[in-house]
Amino acid sequence: MFGLLSFSQKGTGQDKISKALSSWNQGTIPYVYFDNLPTNDSIAFLDTREKEEFEVSHLRNAIWVGYKKFDEQLVLETLPDKTQPIIVYCSIGVRSEDIGEKLKDLGYTKILNLYGGIFDWKNKGGQVFNDKEIQTDSVHAFSKHWGKLLHEGIKVY
Repeated sequence: MFGLLSFSQKGTGQDKISKALSSWNQGTIPYVYFDNLPTNDSIAFLDTREKEEFEVSHLRNAIWVGYKKFDEQLVLETLPDKTQPIIVYCSIGVRSEDIGEKLKDLGYTKILNLYGGIFDWKNKGGQVFNDKEIQTDSVHAFSKHWGKLLHEGIKVY
């Protein structure tokens, strides 16, 4: 399943998210795109944002692992199979690359970074859920600066 994905940036051009990712990321964790996400229920979505961000909005059934308070032991206990397919995400894909690298260091072997993070997800019509697992239009926009990349939904800071 993971081997069949295309990691090219088809049709995205040099938009603002592309520019931000190319300047902040090293490309160490391959991207997966909203338009070609695998539909396998066994994929673990890991939210690498801060807890406040996760509580406002996250992908359905995502597991919060944090960024500044990333807990390696929690991940190892929650996902003991290191061949478990994992998609990491954050606001646009910068923090998630950092956590993806930490997962790789822990021995996980099937890690993808959601291109454009939750912002691109919402911009393209993806559903997000609040801390009660109820669908919401609110999206934590991280900051006024980064929030400019979120074009759909209600921005929460």
